[in-house]
Amino acid sequence: MKKLLLTGIACAVLTTLGAASQGADKKTLAFVVNGSSDFWKAAEAGVKKAQSELPNYNLVFKYPEQSSAAIQTRMMDDLVASGVAGIMVSAVDPKTMGDALNRVGSQVALFTTDSDAPNSKRIAYIGSSNTDAGKQAGQLLLKALPNGGKCMGFVGLPGADNARERIDGVKETIKGSKIELIDVRADDIDQTRAKRNVEDMLTAHPEVNCMIGFYSYNTPSIYSVLKDAGKLGQITIVGFDEDPITLGGVKEGTIVGTVVQQPYEWGYQGMKDMAKYLEGDKSFIPANHLIIVPTKIIDKTNVDAFWTELKARQGKK
Repeated sequence: MKKLLLTGIACAVLTTLGAASQGADKKTLAFVVNGSSDFWKAAEAGVKKAQSELPNYNLVFKYPEQSSAAIQTRMMDDLVASGVAGIMVSAVDPKTMGDALNRVGSQVALFTTDSDAPNSKRIAYIGSSNTDAGKQAGQLLLKALPNGGKCMGFVGLPGADNARERIDGVKETIKGSKIELIDVRADDIDQTRAKRNVEDMLTAHPEVNCMIGFYSYNTPSIYSVLKDAGKLGQITIVGFDEDPITLGGVKEGTIVGTVVQQPYEWGYQGMKDMAKYLEGDKSFIPANHLIIVPTKIIDKTNVDAFWTELKARQGKK
């Protein structure tokens, strides 16, 4: 009896050690964003979906406590030190983070999303063509302002490729028209400052009859300030991304439209592709190392259908 008991204990210990070893063998993949914003909830849902299909990996989603290149760099260095196998990152400032990204990319599989860093050691970019997205926003402006207008833009990180490319796309599309983008104000992903920027411009530039929110939270800030000022419907608003306030404004007609990305796919496809890469499959990487997930225009004609799809993906009713 004693022998049987000892044998049972030994088996239990071996089983426990085997399970621990199996858990320790799992590779960790991290998705690192550029700041705290509801925009990233869709990407987080995509990562969660990927986790259900990648049982041999541990997937983590990381928000920096502040939108800072230094803080984001420290976060990636800590992840590398902890033994992660791959990182997908939306770099706060790709131009100043070159050395840091190269350091990370020389140690783990590095992919970029949202804002690319093409001169770094990243393996591929998975995300939108921000230039095309900017052109789509420009198309919304041309349709909404056939007689021209003076527009003010608002953005989080003007040095990031996603911001610069969106702005350039808008400018390229409205070139030669009577629409002018007179300025773009930055807020460093500080939402209090984002709102204050709109308030300041409303006072300093009464001639402005059009506002563009280039980051996901910028359009809700515009909406809130104009609502408080009693100017909703008087100033044309064009946005980016799918914040609920933005979609509500599109539905009620106070926002002309918004150009939406597919961050859910960045999270889902990005994690799956990183796993493929680590397993030796590089066939999915195109020659230009750009995996483009298309953007689309959401206006009053398709906002209800889009919102229903978005809620379903995020597990909401």
